[in-house]
Amino acid sequence: MSERVPHIPVMLADVLEVLQPKDGGIYVDGTFGAGGYTKAILGSADCAVLAIDRDPSAILRGRDLQSKFAGRLTLIEGCFGDMARLVRELGHEAVDGVVLDLGVSSMQIDEAERGFSFQKDGPLDMRMSGQGVSAADVVNTFDESDLARIIAVYGEEKRARAVARAIVKAREAERFERTLALADTVARVIGRRPQDRIHPATRTFQALRIYVNDELGELARGLSGAEGLLREGGRFAAVTFHSLEDRVVKRFLTARTGRAARANRFMPEIEEVAPSFREIEHKARKASEAEADINPRARSAKLRAAERTAAPVLPLDLADLGLARMPSILEGQA
Repeated sequence: MSERVPHIPVMLADVLEVLQPKDGGIYVDGTFGAGGYTKAILGSADCAVLAIDRDPSAILRGRDLQSKFAGRLTLIEGCFGDMARLVRELGHEAVDGVVLDLGVSSMQIDEAERGFSFQKDGPLDMRMSGQGVSAADVVNTFDESDLARIIAVYGEEKRARAVARAIVKAREAERFERTLALADTVARVIGRRPQDRIHPATRTFQALRIYVNDELGELARGLSGAEGLLREGGRFAAVTFHSLEDRVVKRFLTARTGRAARANRFMPEIEEVAPSFREIEHKARKASEAEADINPRARSAKLRAAERTAAPVLPLDLADLGLARMPSILEGQA
């Protein structure tokens, strides 16, 4: 087992400022992780938290916190995209707040055996839940064009085709089983200059992780689930760490707050739909320089937030979120 460094919740004070936990309230932490947000919410008001995580090890680690806040913390193993069903199965029809801390946790990266890291050798896995298609399955069985598409779309890697070509050629000699073998293959294609701040395999590993865990599809379902669960006046907060996640959250809130403009002013007027959210802040909030100095993970973090109105839930349209043409496990193909 790898040595773990303490987990520091990103933009914690900002999240609490947005959520405004109150006595008697019910809050959903859709990405429990190490429990940083959950602990802070429970410590700031006499409220209850329903904490969801698809990673069984995160649920196991949370048992001590559950004991400390007996009767106020409920741990739920599952995907936050299913939050509406999971929460209602517990008898709660509405909640007062939802928070999502997106992406892979620092603990998962630190555990080499989980296969998320390109700097620590481990099995090429990357599955947060331990179920379904692994990263090894993808790199060893998908054809070159599908690999290139996944790496280009989810990793925003400009040399995706060259990376995919190198992966396919290398696997002819030996199946990819370990993270460093893949990282080395990608690095030979991308190269690395002394001034580069990120490892050359960063984008490829990000792409595989997002695809394997269907992270953007999960995010879309989670946003819709939060919309359906939040009561009028309930608060929503999402902390993102890369442009793909942030773009989905931004598009969702833009549409739900009624800020989405017609693409062409000469197009006919469309019947207006009452916005289901009200803006709390127009732009994303970023971590302070002081926090980024203490916690490097916060450098790329963005917080977007909104307050639920009384308007009905709107249908989820993947095209509105820019996800309609993205590779998806849910579609049954790369």
